[in-house]
Amino acid sequence: MQIDSRIVKRLGLALGVAGVVVAGTLASRAAPIADPVYRVSSDAVVGENALRGAIDPLFDADAMGQTRALLVMRDGKVIAERYAPGFGPDTKLLSWSIAKSVTAVLVGLMVSDGRLALDMPVPVAAWSQPGDPRGKITLRQLLQMRSGLDHVEDGEPITNGDTVRMLFTTGAQDMRAYAESKPLAHPPGAVFSYSTGSSIILSDLMTRMLTNSSDPDVRRRAMQMFIDGRLKAPGNLPSLTPEYDTAGTMIGGSMLHMTARDYGRFGELLRNDGRSPNGHQILPEKWVDFMRAPSPRNPAYGAHLWLNRDSSDSALMPGQAPASLFGCVGHNGQYILVSPSQRLTVVRIGMSPHKEQRAAVRGALAKLIGLFPG
Repeated sequence: MQIDSRIVKRLGLALGVAGVVVAGTLASRAAPIADPVYRVSSDAVVGENALRGAIDPLFDADAMGQTRALLVMRDGKVIAERYAPGFGPDTKLLSWSIAKSVTAVLVGLMVSDGRLALDMPVPVAAWSQPGDPRGKITLRQLLQMRSGLDHVEDGEPITNGDTVRMLFTTGAQDMRAYAESKPLAHPPGAVFSYSTGSSIILSDLMTRMLTNSSDPDVRRRAMQMFIDGRLKAPGNLPSLTPEYDTAGTMIGGSMLHMTARDYGRFGELLRNDGRSPNGHQILPEKWVDFMRAPSPRNPAYGAHLWLNRDSSDSALMPGQAPASLFGCVGHNGQYILVSPSQRLTVVRIGMSPHKEQRAAVRGALAKLIGLFPG
C-alpha cells in the first residue's frame, strides 16, 4: 500500500524524529530564529528571577528532552513565555493527544445543541447488527475511555500498537473504519482503557451529525465550518488547525496544531468554565464540570481530560501540585496544565520520548506551578 507522505512524517515524529509544524502540516525544521523569544512579565505575581529559575531547566537540562515552547498565564494574561531556537509565538505546534480535549469540547457543543446525548447508544453502522454487544456503547463511555473496545494504545514495539496502525499504516486511509471494526475486550463501561480510537469514533460521529455525505471534501468542510464558527472564532484560537484523514474524518485523537498562546487560551476556556476571553459562555459550564469529573473506572481521568489524582494511570503530578489541577496531555510530553485555585494555565510543548524525561518535565512543571499562591 502506498502511504501518504504526511503519514510518513507523522510516524517519524511518533518515533521521536524532530520536526516543526508549519500551517498544519509536518515539515523539516525551519531555519533557526536568531534571537529566540524569552519574555517574563515585570509585574508577575512571582518575581522574574524565580520564574526564570523554574523555566530554564525545562530548556537547558538534558534530562528533560527538548522543550520547544513554554507559556505561563495568570488571570488570562501571559506572564512568561520562552521558545527554543527555530520556534516562536507564531509557530504551529503538534498537539498529539491534547487534541482529545478539544474533541471533547466539540462533543459538548453538540450535546448542548441536542444533536447528541450522553447516555444513548452511539449510532455506528458497524455495530448495528442484532445482538452485537458494541451497540450498547454510549457517548459517555467513549469520552471516559471505558468503551470496552479491544484497542492497544501502545504496542511493544510501538509499531505493533493499534494507535500507530490506525494513524500511520493499515488504518490510516480510513481511521474511523479501523477504530469501529475492533471487537469488545470487556463489557461496555467495565474497564478504563485509554484509546485514541475512541476519539476517532467521536470525530466521525460529530461529522455525521453535520452531513449525510460520504464525500471526504464535504465531510471536511462540514466539520471545519462547525469548528470555525463554534470554537475557533469565539474562543479566539486563530491558529487552531485540525488534520483529516483521506475519508474526511478529523483526526481528533492526536492531530491538530496551534501556537503555544492558543493552547494557553484553550486552557483558559476550561479554567473559566467554558467562557471566552470576553466573558461569553461558549461551552456550557455543566459540560466543563463533566469533563473534570472522575471516570468511574479511573479517578485520574475525566472525559478526555486528565485529573491530578492518585492512580496507576496518572499522567499528571499528584502530591506535587493542587488536587484541583487538571490537564490536557499529549504523546512525548505535551501539556496544558490548568490550576483553577491559582488562576493559572501553563503550556509545555516539546519532544520527550522517554518515560524518565517526561517524569523530569512533570517535576519541573510542578516546581514552576508551586511558585504561585493559591
